[in-house]
Amino acid sequence: MAFEVVAQSRKGQGRGASRRLRHSGKVPGILYGGKKPAVNIELDHNPLYHHLRNEKFHASVLTLALDGAKEQVLLRAVNMHPFKMEVQHVDFQRVSADEKIHIKVPLHFVNAEKSPAIKEQGGLITHVLSEIDVRCLPADLPEFIEVDLSALAIGHSIHVRALPLPKGVELSLAGNENPTVASAQIPKAAIAEEEEAAAAAAAAGAGAGVEGALAPAAEAVPAAADVPTVKQKAPEAAAPATEEKGGKGGKGEKADKGDRGDKK
Repeated sequence: MAFEVVAQSRKGQGRGASRRLRHSGKVPGILYGGKKPAVNIELDHNPLYHHLRNEKFHASVLTLALDGAKEQVLLRAVNMHPFKMEVQHVDFQRVSADEKIHIKVPLHFVNAEKSPAIKEQGGLITHVLSEIDVRCLPADLPEFIEVDLSALAIGHSIHVRALPLPKGVELSLAGNENPTVASAQIPKAAIAEEEEAAAAAAAAGAGAGVEGALAPAAEAVPAAADVPTVKQKAPEAAAPATEEKGGKGGKGEKADKGDRGDKK
């Protein structure tokens, strides 16, 4: 998609001039780069605002119509009002057809529903990056780079260097840098549920083991009725003593007295 932005040169500079420009429905900006000097520009707010809502506008070579002359530019910076839907300032950079440009390109994630992580393992795929830095000629600039998630499984990740790039496009990375683009893992809620279930099963197993260990001990203790008491043993031990007294001290004593009387 080709975007054309209409702008005019502006002479007023400073905060006061920029404030008056915004009140009139304009946006202050600057055009720089190439072999030409920087130029202060102004643009109509509403058309620019609607362009900025299109993702492709941020990663495309734009045509800037400035005072009747057209140039190829890139959008380099946008300043928005802290809480209003209002563009405060915009920067454009000139590009040459034979010079490579460095720009951020958005990522589009596809086929997540076909991945083993989602389809078979009930996992969750996290998008770590939403755009990546690339270098290419203006004519080779892609609108986006596709990330295929169809083979992503739990515990695995997709890294920047594994992404297939369009012809003429190269990654803008330093050294061995290879950041993660997307990863798949089990949701934290599911992990918590599994841990709770495991803890409950372990507690149930421990309770069953304690009951099994206490059961033989309970069987080894005799009932209270089977344990002889001191009072039950006393009559059995005293019975022989009573018979001896009866043999000696009872009839024996009377017999002795009788014998003594007969003798008298």
